[in-house]
Amino acid sequence: MQQLTIIGAGLAGCEAAWQAAEQGIEVLLLEMKPLQFSPAHQRDALAELVCSNSLRGAGMNNAVGCLKEELRRANSLFMQAADATAVPAGGALAVDRDAFSDWITTKIANHPNITLQRQEVVALPEQGPVIIASGPLTSAPLAAQIAELTGGDSLYFYDAIAPIISADSIDFSIAWKASRYDKGDADYINCPMDKAQYQQFVTALIAADKVPAHNFEKMIHFEGCMPIEEMAERGEQTLAFGPMKPVGLPDPRTGREPYAVIQLRQDNRHATSYNIVGFQTKLTYPEQRRIFRTIPGLENAEFERLGSVHRNTFINAPRCLNGRLQLTRNPRLYFAGQITGVEGYVESAACGFLAGLLVTADLLEKSLPLPDPTTACGALLGHLRDSDPDNFQPQNVNYGLFPPLEGRKMKRALRRLAMADRALEAWDQWLQQMKGVFHDG
Repeated sequence: MQQLTIIGAGLAGCEAAWQAAEQGIEVLLLEMKPLQFSPAHQRDALAELVCSNSLRGAGMNNAVGCLKEELRRANSLFMQAADATAVPAGGALAVDRDAFSDWITTKIANHPNITLQRQEVVALPEQGPVIIASGPLTSAPLAAQIAELTGGDSLYFYDAIAPIISADSIDFSIAWKASRYDKGDADYINCPMDKAQYQQFVTALIAADKVPAHNFEKMIHFEGCMPIEEMAERGEQTLAFGPMKPVGLPDPRTGREPYAVIQLRQDNRHATSYNIVGFQTKLTYPEQRRIFRTIPGLENAEFERLGSVHRNTFINAPRCLNGRLQLTRNPRLYFAGQITGVEGYVESAACGFLAGLLVTADLLEKSLPLPDPTTACGALLGHLRDSDPDNFQPQNVNYGLFPPLEGRKMKRALRRLAMADRALEAWDQWLQQMKGVFHDG
């Protein structure tokens, strides 16, 4: 049997290695620490949590809670470690960071089917299946080779992320749908501001608390990903002549163009989520919620994702990968974790979980179906497969990625619980299929 090589022993790489090894695959897991550290890592241990010890909400009202429950039911290594090293955190799941990574390191090092080799990968193996799980801070030599494989315009080193709003939290007694000059379909949701509202908004942006850049992030912004608050600092009218220009967008309530307009663009194929156009930001999360809810029509906005600008090596997955995490130009190469365009610890582990099982099925010449799109794992795969490649951005799991529920309307909290119930029912069915595939005969 061919050996599976996995590059990177972070959350995705370790999870992928564990899943493949548990099915009897011989895994070579390559990790550059401690011979070479990324600027963000400090410990020799595997699966190091860098920025936080929080794995976010545990309840089913949050899609990440549903994703964690799916992984828990599948006996993922990540969830075993999280549950074994959990610390009190109210309604969230948080872990002792050092204990968490040490727990995973011990499990990986002692698995009879995993060989852990400490070395920096500067060139991809020329034969055999490979999972690239090198993370958001992929080293320069490997990143250069990935760029060559994916095409120079499909590998990114900064993501400029705008907030995403739940569509049903937008007040359409104020906002309206229209495209500029009514060209094409009414593809944008528009939120108007008068002069006083605009001036107060700009003042609030400039005064707001910002997230400081990490030492390893040289925050040199291209014009296309300039944080909204930095644009505001260039002059009071910068935003009014930039992402908030009102030209060609008369307010249907007055027939006149507002002083400024904030536009929202559909973010998923179900039209349940919209992103705020041009609003990538380094504001802290509390400040984003406070200031962006002063936008007329967004007073009760529910954020499915908040904005950020940070260094993050990732590929344009819908352009480069097929639906099974394989590089379309070279199907023996698989990608997993944050480098694919999933955002967050739990999502990275889930992507590694899927990649490990998909490559295992291919090695064993078995047919493994993909999880249903109504599951959290299936929704993440759908994000990587079906997103618009011209506007692809990293994404945390959220219920906006799930197919909407059919039938009668219900309140948001109840709808999300119903979506979680639907997801877990479909997930349990997929787990039975998965077990049948690997244990048949």
